[in-house]
Amino acid sequence: MRAMVLDAAWVPLELECRATPQPGPGELRLRVLACAVCRTDLHIVDGELPLPVLPIVPGHEIVGVVEALGAGVEGYAIGDRVGVPWLGHTCGCCAFCLDGHENLCDAPRFTGYHRDGGFASHVIAEAAFCLPLTLPEPEAARIAPLLCAGLIGWRSLKAAGDSTHARRLGLYGFGAAAHLITQVATAQGREVYAFTRPGDQKTQAFARSLGAVWAGDAHERPPELLDAAILFAPAGELVPTALRAVRKGGRVVCGGIHMSDIPSFAYRLLWEERSVVSVANLTRADAREFLDFAQAHPLQVHVKTYALTQANEALADLRAGRIEGAAVLVP
Repeated sequence: MRAMVLDAAWVPLELECRATPQPGPGELRLRVLACAVCRTDLHIVDGELPLPVLPIVPGHEIVGVVEALGAGVEGYAIGDRVGVPWLGHTCGCCAFCLDGHENLCDAPRFTGYHRDGGFASHVIAEAAFCLPLTLPEPEAARIAPLLCAGLIGWRSLKAAGDSTHARRLGLYGFGAAAHLITQVATAQGREVYAFTRPGDQKTQAFARSLGAVWAGDAHERPPELLDAAILFAPAGELVPTALRAVRKGGRVVCGGIHMSDIPSFAYRLLWEERSVVSVANLTRADAREFLDFAQAHPLQVHVKTYALTQANEALADLRAGRIEGAAVLVP
């Protein structure tokens, strides 16, 4: 197998040839069809998250085909197409797991962070955390972004409130997640207000083409007060900006796994029952809900594809904001 491997923060990934691994009990070996490149991958590569034991193969938005089954695996067969998300394992016995909040597990293992991920030709994944997919192989690149950008966007959207109480929705940072959730929110009858980097008229036009009723710079005031806002941009300074844009009782949802520090702000921005909440990881229930919704409401998934050996180029393009939609590696 071939893999793009991270040996240290801020060091380019290196291509390695390795022996093709064998799945252990409860595991699947997948031939990777596509793996989307997430901002979390960038946070890992750039050392903005505590680095796990290295080396590690990044990538956690994986679409693959089953090549081998470990002992005890049921419900899968050779040739099945499956998705592998960020959540790769939970303990199943802590208070959070037992209470239905496996996204907050005390001893999780994340794909592409604690265990090798999908920037590779093959990957080993725990079968219980894989997601059955029905798709023709050429569509793999357009399905891969659903497995994190879509899933974390879905969980963030639920945290913002239902379409009755959060009808006017602001999205700060218009990347892979926002371009999907704009379509989801519009299908639910919401109004989407898109906020981009200052002067990025191309992305603002892209947002409007996907259904946003308004698009502007991140520090602009929207024409209407928002019911809720989701921050996909990892910029802490946008939290008080978003609070200024939401109505009394409005909610600001921080959807990223990493964000720069939130600056101090006047209490009056939070007063009148405004709130700030974060979203952490995802659950398998989130995945089933979102994939069911996406099947009933087909989404336009805009991607830019790269060869596996172009992983560093894809990360650089993501870092520089040069991607419209999602970057996807296609081994």
